Amino acid sequence: MSIVVTGSTGHLGRHVVEQLLEKVPAEQITAVVRDEAKGADFAARGVKLAVADYNAPETFGSLFSAGDKVLLISGNEFDKGRVGQHKVVIEAAKAAGVALLAYTSAPGSLTAALADDHRGTEEALLASGVPFTLLRNGWYHENYTENLAPVLEHNAVVAAAGDGRVSSASRADYAAAAVAVLTGEGHENKTYELGGDEAWSFAEYAAELSKQTGQEIVYSPVSVEALTGILTGAGLPGPLAAILAGVDASIEKGELVVSTGDLSRLAGRPTTPLADAIAAAVKG
Repeated sequence: MSIVVTGSTGHLGRHVVEQLLEKVPAEQITAVVRDEAKGADFAARGVKLAVADYNAPETFGSLFSAGDKVLLISGNEFDKGRVGQHKVVIEAAKAAGVALLAYTSAPGSLTAALADDHRGTEEALLASGVPFTLLRNGWYHENYTENLAPVLEHNAVVAAAGDGRVSSASRADYAAAAVAVLTGEGHENKTYELGGDEAWSFAEYAAELSKQTGQEIVYSPVSVEALTGILTGAGLPGPLAAILAGVDASIEKGELVVSTGDLSRLAGRPTTPLADAIAAAVKG
């Protein structure tokens, strides 16, 4: 039996594998990679590598074994039909008879277009009959803190979220929840709504940035259309810009406030405060 992690060299996947290494022997972990070189550091620590690509179904043909626990980390190729990509993994997992397939989805409250692929994948997973866990991940701190340069340059946080609030948490927090499911018992056919312990507004985010940088940073709310234009002007493809701006519209409606406490319960600790993520980014 193995714990198999797809997308294992991505931002979230790396956290998951690192935290698994703290809990189970390396030989029980299989890291699925598209580029073997990117997983070399894991291999050096005894993790098994499996080379496979969502876009090449045959590469998943014999990747799973009966009794495996699998974490399907959602793909980020928005233009390649993510539901179809995910179905490749689901069908291979079903054929192998895996014990559990956990999927990183989106909050059930999210109506933005970003959630469409997640809902489609959830439907396919439930229809497959494979024992599942839905990890409905909320927003990540890093969606904001990893791109502070334009904010600090213009002294402004620009968003189309009005006074909406976000229950974000760190990638490490969401990884801890996934690891708890993969290494624990009793998570079959469960759905977890995951978000940070404290919701924040963009005005509060700007105030915290001001406090930690010594710069006066203001929150500048804009329309969804204006934000879409700003993002395309910064080089994002139009469809992706529209998806991201649509998330802000959902934030204004309160759709990214997750108050279940599932994330801190699964992680076994409080979630990382936004202020800590900002501090790490500012120091970095």
